[in-house]
Amino acid sequence: MSINNNEDLVSNFEEKKEINILKNFAKNLMTLKNPDNMIKQANDGGLKKTLGAFDLIILGVGAIIGSGIFTVVGIAAAGSAESAGAGPGLVISMILASLACVFSALCYSEFASMIPVAGSAYLYTYATMGEFMAWLIGWVLMLEYLVGYIAVVSAWSGYFMQFIRGFTFLPEWLTNPPIYLIHDYSTVVRELSSQGIDVNTAVPHFLGIPICINIPGILITLYIIATLIKGMQESTKMAGVMVAIKLGVVGLFILTGIFYIKPENWVPFAPNGLNGIFMGAFIIFFAYIGFDAIATAAEETKNPQRNLPIGIIGSLGVCTIIYVLVALVLTGVVPISQIDTHAPIASAMAMVGQNWVAGLISIGALTGLTSVLLVLMLAGTRILYAMSRDRFLPSILQTLHPKYKTPHILTLIVGAICILGSLLLNISTAAELCNFGTFASFIIVCVAVLILRKTDPERPRPFKVPFSPFLPLMGIICCSGLMIYSMQFLKTSRILFPIWVILGIIYYFTYSYKQQRLAQKDTTNEGDKTNND
Repeated sequence: MSINNNEDLVSNFEEKKEINILKNFAKNLMTLKNPDNMIKQANDGGLKKTLGAFDLIILGVGAIIGSGIFTVVGIAAAGSAESAGAGPGLVISMILASLACVFSALCYSEFASMIPVAGSAYLYTYATMGEFMAWLIGWVLMLEYLVGYIAVVSAWSGYFMQFIRGFTFLPEWLTNPPIYLIHDYSTVVRELSSQGIDVNTAVPHFLGIPICINIPGILITLYIIATLIKGMQESTKMAGVMVAIKLGVVGLFILTGIFYIKPENWVPFAPNGLNGIFMGAFIIFFAYIGFDAIATAAEETKNPQRNLPIGIIGSLGVCTIIYVLVALVLTGVVPISQIDTHAPIASAMAMVGQNWVAGLISIGALTGLTSVLLVLMLAGTRILYAMSRDRFLPSILQTLHPKYKTPHILTLIVGAICILGSLLLNISTAAELCNFGTFASFIIVCVAVLILRKTDPERPRPFKVPFSPFLPLMGIICCSGLMIYSMQFLKTSRILFPIWVILGIIYYFTYSYKQQRLAQKDTTNEGDKTNND
């Protein structure tokens, strides 16, 4: 009898032990980071505060107006292999996408003014949903910015080659190099296959591996890396010049195109019905990640409580107006079946005999896409900087340059990843993956605002989302709806996105989870030592 009692006691002890382990495990996953500690840590971090409200609007416009105007707008209007085009109904697609962005932008503004810290949606999630969800959204943001960069750098290379081909005095080897020196592998395969050319014979191999090197993309990436290492103030000055140029050529397109609009091109208004309009909204969303990038520069912003909301909402409002005007002119000037999906607005001007305008637009496209590249790499490095500071990633990534006070090691690593990715991913797949990351982060921020309103209602909020919880809920519904709707058509990216999420979960439990526990142990030991003293 005594033996049985002992066995029962041991069994109960082991059972309670297992329950406690599971409870501790679940508690660790839900560990929150105090916003006050985030702000203190950021203030001690050493990033230089140089950005005002106008600088932030420039950064936002620099990110938003670029790929959408010069490339994606054509795909959204005319369609692609996996999605129907919106036609003139692209105007409605623009409004739908901007509405989803407005709801999310308001939520971003509340967080950015309340927690002005580098990290954007990642840290907002850490303050409301805990450690695991924070890591997961940070991992998704990595996808959003780095893969988004790869998509834009592919478009930049295409416009650059079109630009230099206009100089007839340049040698043939420079203006018309082999396709494998100016494109990623996927694009090379598609282009050669369409011409009936065998890839294995047309592309050089090394140890059985095909060698495709996007040389223009590599060169511009090296330039972006050097600019970001030198410092934020210099980066925004460069972005300001490029934003002025591309706004000028976009304005020229609108003012010139108005005189060539044929109202009959707007009929039928929605050739593919609601399907085309919704898919158009999903595709054009790729061009709306600029205001998200603004939030990642919070630590380098002067008076962030005031300037961040102005920068976020201001850049979104300016860009939405421009997008709608461009969509109206483009679809009014060119029949949907004749829209060039690679260089839509430059091609539109060439079709009506305005070749000099088309040439200026090509220059504007290069400067516009360059500013997008600048902001995307900036945002990607700042997200990773915040995550390394929280020990999710190796601490060496938070090392600052002794002179410029920028995370130079991290910038070099991110640049290398972008170069490697530009050799493998094509523009359409990269843009779709970037969209999934964008939708996920927008949804999480809207949810996080509602949570923090309940868990920390007394925290000062220099900017508050009006009509809460209605507007945050609308942001969740709009973003979720577009994301889910598109998955039935986008076969490749809907598979790659879950794979990326799974890889992030594996990395968390094999590295980041252990590092977080070590960090907790160090904090506890320091607290005990302080109490003993």
